[in-house]
Amino acid sequence: MTAALALLYKLLPLYVTVALGWVAGRFLQASGSHIAGIMMYIITPSVVFSGVMNAPLSPEVILLPFLTLGLCTLIGYGHLLIARRWVGDASASVIPLAVGTGNTGYLGVPVALLLFGEQGLSIYILCMLGTTLYENSVGFYLAARGRYQVRDCLIKVARLPSLYAFFLAVALNLAGIGIPMIAEPLFDNLRGAYSVFGMMIIGMSILSFRGLAGNLRFTALAFFGKFVVWPAVALLFWWLDSHGPQIYSTAVYQALFLVSITPIAANTVVIATLLDLAPSQVAGTALLSTVVALFSIPLMIALFMGA
Repeated sequence: MTAALALLYKLLPLYVTVALGWVAGRFLQASGSHIAGIMMYIITPSVVFSGVMNAPLSPEVILLPFLTLGLCTLIGYGHLLIARRWVGDASASVIPLAVGTGNTGYLGVPVALLLFGEQGLSIYILCMLGTTLYENSVGFYLAARGRYQVRDCLIKVARLPSLYAFFLAVALNLAGIGIPMIAEPLFDNLRGAYSVFGMMIIGMSILSFRGLAGNLRFTALAFFGKFVVWPAVALLFWWLDSHGPQIYSTAVYQALFLVSITPIAANTVVIATLLDLAPSQVAGTALLSTVVALFSIPLMIALFMGA
């Protein structure tokens, strides 16, 4: 408990930023949707690019996004089979997104930078890209349940600037080309903006919280998958690899574990709204998971990572 409180103290500046976002939305009528566009198309690709450029790349490290994608798919589809039988309404189709992805960017990146430093952040970003790929391919397809064709999902993936930033950075890194010294302050500032704006968006989104709506079975299954199953899978992978082939290092295990304990992603609400799949239910659950994660993340890190 002492370690969790110590980590909570370290994370306090991030929580203050969330509170500032709430103030900006409540009293200045600031809109998170406007900031989200800048984040998606400018700041996030820049953070991904600089993170991959600074990562020590190897075939195993390059495959990290696809490892994360595979775990997300396994968890998401498994919970979809349960949801179809147990949840009982349209929100069941959103369960794969709710449990498979997470707020790995806006919340995860600042925490990863605080915990792991520059080197560990690069590894974390590679893991994080797997959740982004899942969210915009397999996760979207499972949520659509036939309303959209595979072609539409592939087009959506092709429009993600972060993926192009990832592949460009991998190519440059492997070619031995680094970020010019004159450009390093720019990427440092963009990473700082990512942390500040991302956490403020969470604060702004809390304004719309009106409590749980509708089916409590959806919320229960989403919380179980996100806060129990995903971390258990990450810890199982950690144990199996460290006691077996030892393909990855402790830094990778920790990065993947941090991915697993993030709350439900805000983009899950966006997709639920787009597909008209109980958006109020999904929004209430996602925001409640964010509030819970502000306290559960320090506790989980203290218990399993010795922070």
